[in-house]
Amino acid sequence: MKKDELRRIYLAKRKALSPIEHSQLSQQLCDQFFNTVDLTQVSVLHIYLPIEAKREPDTWLIIKRIQKEFSRIRIAIPRVNHEELDSIEYQSHAQLKKNEWQIWEPHYGSHVNSKEIDLLIIPLLVFDVQGHRIGYGRGYYDRFSKSCRADCIKVGLSFFEPEKTITERLEVDLRMNECITPNKKYLFNTY
Repeated sequence: MKKDELRRIYLAKRKALSPIEHSQLSQQLCDQFFNTVDLTQVSVLHIYLPIEAKREPDTWLIIKRIQKEFSRIRIAIPRVNHEELDSIEYQSHAQLKKNEWQIWEPHYGSHVNSKEIDLLIIPLLVFDVQGHRIGYGRGYYDRFSKSCRADCIKVGLSFFEPEKTITERLEVDLRMNECITPNKKYLFNTY
C-alpha cells in the first residue's frame, strides 16, 4: 500500500479510538515498554511529546515513570528548528509551550547532543514487519536519527500491529531497531 493511503487509514483508526480505548492502549504500551526495554545501559533517552490532535500514544506515562523510577536517566524532548529537530533536556512542564502547529515543545532548556542519546523513541503512524515506519511525511526523525550514534537504539510506539510491507520506501527513511505495541515488542534485524 502507498504511504499516503496508509497515513489516511491509520490516522482514521486512531481518531476512531474512544478516550477510554486511547487511555487503555497508552497504558498497555507503557507497561510493555517497561517490561521489554532494558534501561540499565541508558543514560540519555529522547522521547517525543504526544500530539493530542493526532491521538498519538500518551508518552507522558513513560516520561513520568522514568522520572520516578529511573531518575539517573536524562530525558530529552524535541523542538522543531526550521527543518531539523533539536534535542532539549526536559526538566518540567514550565519549559513547555505550544508551537505554531499546536505541538508542545520546550522554549528553553539545555541542548542535548544527539551523539549522547542511547535510546530514541520515535513517533509513527504505521510500521511493517521489517522495521520501516511511516510518520507524517516531513522527515524530521529520518534526518534526526542520522545524527545519532550508530548504536543508538531506535524504538517506535504503535497502537496497531504491523503491515506486511510498506512500499515507496526511500533510501533516507529511518528503519527502527524495535517497535512496541500494546501486546508485543517487535525486533528487527537492524542491530
